[in-house]
Amino acid sequence: MIAFPLDEPRAEASLRVAFSGNLIDRQAETRADDAAVRALECLDARLLVLGEGRICLRIEGEDAFNPYFSRHDAEALAVRFGEAVLLGHEGGAPVLAVSSDIDPEALPKGIKAIDYRSVYIQDLIDRTALGALAQGAALVAWHQNHRFCGRCGGETEMRAGGYKRVCRACGREHFPRTDPVVIMLALRGDTCLLGRGPHFAPGAVSCLAGFVEPGETIEAAVRREIAEESSIAIGQVAYHASQPWPFPYTLMIGCYAEATSTAIVIDENELEECRWFSRAEVRLMLEDKHPEGYRVPPGGAIANILIRDWASSVS
Repeated sequence: MIAFPLDEPRAEASLRVAFSGNLIDRQAETRADDAAVRALECLDARLLVLGEGRICLRIEGEDAFNPYFSRHDAEALAVRFGEAVLLGHEGGAPVLAVSSDIDPEALPKGIKAIDYRSVYIQDLIDRTALGALAQGAALVAWHQNHRFCGRCGGETEMRAGGYKRVCRACGREHFPRTDPVVIMLALRGDTCLLGRGPHFAPGAVSCLAGFVEPGETIEAAVRREIAEESSIAIGQVAYHASQPWPFPYTLMIGCYAEATSTAIVIDENELEECRWFSRAEVRLMLEDKHPEGYRVPPGGAIANILIRDWASSVS
């Protein structure tokens, strides 16, 4: 069996991935069209300022950053308040995401614009703020990509505090999307299947992954993606964890997959290397001690959680 049975209490694996610590009460049932406008009028409103894949952070000491701004402080960052999205409330105060044409070289003193990936890898903000960033970044990106109606081409406008767009011409309603991606660790006895794409850093290997296609179950997507990229056949599939991934609005669905074959034929359009690694080798990778220099994704990545949890389990 590759699944972790429910009768064995375990900490929820998804709580250990980056971008999963969101504590915002979204209050979906009370999102009026003017919810964001009214929230901006609150003196205790906290704003995340986002743009071009970066977030503005206030420097509050050595290696100390604050991602939240008051409305007054955000005015110096040329934000578009008319496009503010109400994420919800935390601690009784509204939390919003606002977009800005951020020029990293022209920010006020004491403020930096840092890309989302670096923020999480370098652990620059706490996990609850990182979770809010995932929510805000996904919504801001969705609004930027859906300014026109997919049915008639008419201009759309924001409603429901940022959780809906409505076409001014035909009235069609459009709602934020999340793109599902399966990411999976194929297992065969005491070995696992890892690969590397051409864009990976030297020595880096990871789980295979790919988008879920229309009309496809998660299990079917796992089997198809592994077969397409490596020619490995898969039997049983078991869910393990998920991760919000704001690049731009993805949900990573982490699974274990039971391999029923071993011969690898890689898709060279997707991978430049793919091979079986023993559990002992993977444990060395997790300690950055693999003799051939192989290493796994950084902590916080769902691939790291999948690999680490399997490697630490009893063989």
